[in-house]
Amino acid sequence: MSNKPPMETLEADYGTLTPLQKRQRLQELGLLFFRLGLFSFGGPAAHTAMMEEEVVRRRQWLSHGKFLDLIGVTNLIPGPNSTELAIHLGYERGKWAGLIIAGVSFILPAMVVVWLLAIAYVHYQSVPAVGNMLYGIQPMIIPLIGQALCKLGQKALKTPLAIGAAVLVMVGTVWGKPEILLLLLAGLALVLIQMGRGRFQSLPLIFLPLGQLNASPVLAVSGINAWSVFGIFLKIGCLLYGGGYVLFAFLQADLVDRLGWLTSQQLLDAIAIGQITPGPLFTTATFIGYLLAGNPGAIAATVGIFLPSFLLVALVNPWVNVLQKSLIFRAFLDGVNAGAWGLMVVTTVGLARSVLIDPLTICLALLGAIALGRFSISSHWLVVFGALVGLIGQSIPIS
Repeated sequence: MSNKPPMETLEADYGTLTPLQKRQRLQELGLLFFRLGLFSFGGPAAHTAMMEEEVVRRRQWLSHGKFLDLIGVTNLIPGPNSTELAIHLGYERGKWAGLIIAGVSFILPAMVVVWLLAIAYVHYQSVPAVGNMLYGIQPMIIPLIGQALCKLGQKALKTPLAIGAAVLVMVGTVWGKPEILLLLLAGLALVLIQMGRGRFQSLPLIFLPLGQLNASPVLAVSGINAWSVFGIFLKIGCLLYGGGYVLFAFLQADLVDRLGWLTSQQLLDAIAIGQITPGPLFTTATFIGYLLAGNPGAIAATVGIFLPSFLLVALVNPWVNVLQKSLIFRAFLDGVNAGAWGLMVVTTVGLARSVLIDPLTICLALLGAIALGRFSISSHWLVVFGALVGLIGQSIPIS
């Protein structure tokens, strides 16, 4: 009987596998993240919850502690958080091949769906009516995120200092302060407090030069073609912190206000497509790229906005395992983990207020909580059930 611990040893074990075992592991990795990309509705918080369920709880590829470390590091670099988390998990499971396979598999389903909707939009000048499905899916996401918050909170909020950091980040987020600044301050606060207690006086302070990654400007070409589209979205992928809604602010400033490549209505339609499709919200870039430059534009925009994520994760991930041995970095990451948990709480509260709008959506959320808590139903079946109820329920008037 094998009782191999399901955590950091997996990366070392990969190098000892036979070619057949490696191929099987990578196939399993690709299928999992393709399925997650196909059914991951609800934004980054929901995607994180689904990954926690599949990778930590069901398959036990990682410990909760390592999963939290990856969330913390992901929140410190620009780009789409849930996609970067998928890329991190791919590296942990299959090194460099796993990094690429997990990221591409997670992005591909949403990219294809959004691409097809963009083609239909251009031909029919309307967004396909799938709002009813989203109406039923969104309430099912709330208990899923709540379950993940409870489990991750047990690991992230281990000390009164960590709880205080989480509360401060939540308050700062509600006040509209920059998320990256709040996370950095949470980590630095725990480091300074611990240093003040004399625990790390003999250890050097280690800084990750992440800020320098944003220093290189990206020049946009004046005409609308695949290369100019790539340049715009590469710049956004390199600089964007804060998730999907910040993405829309960037798009409004660059493509509508500054360049005039899109109308406000086209941007609103692109936002709608991003919200009603599964997978990363950043695949909105695929839709806009197709509007601007056809099929080459769709590919260029998608590659441009996601390429920095692959490069940044490849740069940062090896530091995670090395710096885990540093007590100073451990304290810093504990603060960041607690802050990331606080950000997820604020996101979940906002999502719940926006989707639990009537008796049917409230009942769906309660049913989802019971299904997860009592019967351990897979998140994917919750999504399917919610979509069916949404399609049926919206055709029945409810007062």
